[in-house]
Parts: sequence; structure tokens; C-alpha cells
Amino acid sequence: MKILVCISKTPDTTAKIAFTDNNTKFDVNGVQWIINPYDEWYALVRAIELKEADPSSIIHLVTVGGADAEPIIRKALALGGDEAIRVNADSHDSFYIASQIAEVAKQGSYDLILTGKETIDYNGSSIGGMVAELLDLPYVSLATKFELAGNKATITREIEGGEEVNEVELPVVVSSQNGMAEARIPNMRGIMAARTKPLKVVEPAAVDTLTTVAGFGLPPAKAGVKLVAADNVEELVRLLHEEAKAI
Repeated sequence: MKILVCISKTPDTTAKIAFTDNNTKFDVNGVQWIINPYDEWYALVRAIELKEADPSSIIHLVTVGGADAEPIIRKALALGGDEAIRVNADSHDSFYIASQIAEVAKQGSYDLILTGKETIDYNGSSIGGMVAELLDLPYVSLATKFELAGNKATITREIEGGEEVNEVELPVVVSSQNGMAEARIPNMRGIMAARTKPLKVVEPAAVDTLTTVAGFGLPPAKAGVKLVAADNVEELVRLLHEEAKAI
């Protein structure tokens, strides 16, 4: 089985967020970059588990980004990927990124394409569905469990108020979230092996970008905490009625 795992570079959750160029660009100065957690902890680790169950499986990684994404790719290879493909383009347009991934997938004839449910920077949740549409493949989103028997996958996904169980034949595109797998850390053997694993750089396909950034904005600063004396019940009630409900 050939598995393609989509990997995205995102800022660490502790990174200080700021913008430049009249709030139209993210300020990358001093930012620590990580693998998007949904891609790493759930999509990639589940792919590794599938390979452990079937050692003949092959795991390829794909990312759309510049050379600065390569340390992130190497970490993913250290975790257990066999080979990586970097599409040499820098874009935050979901359709453009999905189109590049779909082009890679067409050439690789993959049985399973795994993504995280979203990236933690843009939270768009759109890449997996777009890739599936571009490849004319079935798509299951928000997957919490993935079991494979032969060529048929049983996928449990989260829905409002409960769970939904789907059965689908491969190939399929699946977006992954909490419950799909348990996070791992690369061991020293994996880190050393990752240095020599293939990392192929390909030029992007000619695809139109459909969106542009008009501007970014930070959420309003949190209001200060107000302390109310324990015996001042009337003031507490007033604050709850007049101020707390407006927050």
C-alpha cells in the first residue's frame, strides 16, 4: 500500500503573533516552526501504525513550501516517513496548495491520502476536501479511527452529537483529528536515518491563486480582572448583569 501524508509547516503555539507591511504579512522574525500537530500526531502517526502492521507499505510525505520547510520535513521523515516531496512554492491559498498536492498524488498512484483536519494557523479545514475533489476520490473528514481490512477501510468520524462509521474502498482521502493515533517523538535511529532519506523538490504546476490577503488583525486585548470583596454581593450581581454578559 502506498500512503501519502500531507505535511504543513506552522508556527509553534507559543509563538508571538505580529504582522508587517500594514498588517498584510505574518511577521516570521523569531518564530519557531513546527509540523502542524494534526498532520504529525494523527495523520502521520496513523500512517506509521499502518506500515507497522504491513511492512510492505510505503509512506511518502508532501508539503508545499520553500526550502525553509525542509527541517520540518526531515523531522517527519525521522518519525517514520520513507520519502518526501517538496513542491517549491510559497502560498497560503487553499486551492493552490490542494492543486499542487493533487498533482503529486496523480503521479504517485496512492492508495491512501491522509491530512490533518486543519492547520493551527489558518484553521481552514479545506485542503483534504479539495484534494479529494480534484482527484475524484471519496473523502472522509474529521476521522477519529481508521481500520483497514484488505482494500476496505472502516472510518469513524465525529459528527454533531455523536459518531458516524463509514466503509469505503481504497483509494480514499481522509482528514485526521484527535483519537486517530497517539503522538510519538522521533528516536535517535530515526533522526540519523532521516538525514539520508530522499527529499525530492519539484516545481509547482501552473495553477491560479484564488484568494489574496486583505489584512490580518489581532483579537482585542483581554480586559483586566475585577476583584469583588466577598461581602459585596450587590456589586457582584451588578457586574454579572451589566458587564459579564456583554463579554
